[in-house]
Amino acid sequence: MAKVVVVTGAGAGVGRATVEEFASHGYDVALLSRDEARIFRAVADLEATYRVRTLGIPTDVADAEAVETAASRIERELGPIEVWVNVAMATVFAPVSKLTAQEFERGTKVTYLGQVHGTMAALSRMRTRNHGTIVNVGSALGYRSVPLQSIYCGAKFAVRGFTDALRSEIIHDGLDVHLTMVDLPAVNTPQFDWALNNMGKKAQPVAPIYEPEVAARAIFFAATHRRREVWVGFPTVKAILANRIAPGLIDKYLATAGYEGQLTDEPLEPNSPGNLFEPIPGDYGAHGRFDSRSRTGSWEMFTNRHRNAFWALTGVAVLGGIGLLLGRKHLK
Repeated sequence: MAKVVVVTGAGAGVGRATVEEFASHGYDVALLSRDEARIFRAVADLEATYRVRTLGIPTDVADAEAVETAASRIERELGPIEVWVNVAMATVFAPVSKLTAQEFERGTKVTYLGQVHGTMAALSRMRTRNHGTIVNVGSALGYRSVPLQSIYCGAKFAVRGFTDALRSEIIHDGLDVHLTMVDLPAVNTPQFDWALNNMGKKAQPVAPIYEPEVAARAIFFAATHRRREVWVGFPTVKAILANRIAPGLIDKYLATAGYEGQLTDEPLEPNSPGNLFEPIPGDYGAHGRFDSRSRTGSWEMFTNRHRNAFWALTGVAVLGGIGLLLGRKHLK
């Protein structure tokens, strides 16, 4: 019997790419997303391409009861959940001065509490079997915030804190449940077309941009290998490490570059819809409108996949360099 994976935010973007990645490896797939038409299109596409069982359940991850109900249905119809992947997110492009308390509450419920709700539903079932994997999807912005996305950044910081706390609890309880986190860079997804935007200009990811399949491969890798955390893309590595070294300098840099880098010169159409409170209808898939500017691979993921060989070769190179220097010194 095939293993079962659950993916939230599965209707489009990284979530859509992730269900395809798992299906390509023979997993039966349960898709959770708000837009009913989109999720059933995704189910039809999966069934036409891969010989796996699928189950699409329209679900708002901000609703804990709905997530719990979906988890029960998945186990009843597909079987025990092997992997649960929390991808669903929502953001708003606006400075804090132009945001409302309701927008903060909604964005936090989806992006942070959505992962909490998914994790709790998965863990309660995996605990009884003492087996399973939970993947929480984070971001470089969960380490280094940027202007105009305070809702999203705050939620991703919260996801990281929640994940670290829970990981220690799992270790304390002696559970054989793997909890991992995948931190993503800028990804070419439809969110830049449908996210609520109060800036008057169209939003864009900060280059370099990666295709959603890069993120999906990293998520699959994290789910099938015992890694505590996976950083995807050199921009993620730079953001995390640089913020530890010179956060004040980055504050000042982002005060200007952080605005320009996230907005195009194209004006936003008046009354453009946003998906914060309601899904935006349309035939959206994994990709956004930035294919011509997006990368299809990540050097950091290669070194993570082959980290033993990478560090062994690095060690050989270092030792070889030291030996060469010592040899030259001896000759002198």
